[in-house]
Amino acid sequence: MSGELSLVREILAGYGKSRGALIPVLQEVQAALGYVPEGAMVEIARHLGIPASHVYSVASFYAQFRLQPLGRRRIAVCRGTACHVRGAPEILKELEGLTGIREGETSEDLEYTLETVACIGCCALAPCVRVNDEVYGEMTREKVRALFPDSEEAHRDAG
Repeated sequence: MSGELSLVREILAGYGKSRGALIPVLQEVQAALGYVPEGAMVEIARHLGIPASHVYSVASFYAQFRLQPLGRRRIAVCRGTACHVRGAPEILKELEGLTGIREGETSEDLEYTLETVACIGCCALAPCVRVNDEVYGEMTREKVRALFPDSEEAHRDAG
């Protein structure tokens, strides 16, 4: 956190003490760190002269802010109608089993973040999964396992 705290202080140096700076500061901290850690919120509160609880309430209210780091492999399962009808719920269950995390979570080792999205925009290829910036269509449980051969469950099944 020491390096993160130094970076947060650098960001804060560019802002005055106005409460109105809170959202821009949070945005800049997240852009730099990928999320807004608790220590950063405390430092922001100290700098702006506002309660840390207020910083947390703003950061947790807006969907644009993440309070946890993202995994190296960000997995998004499409929940659009076409994907849902063609098996997205089963794909999500398979991914939860393979990664050991549930929708909305990040693994402790920061390897995976598992999310769902309203629509990826590839309805003709339903069901779809996006891993970072790559979209995979016509997914099945077998194709999901092939995408994540290094997952814990895949190793257990092989052994």
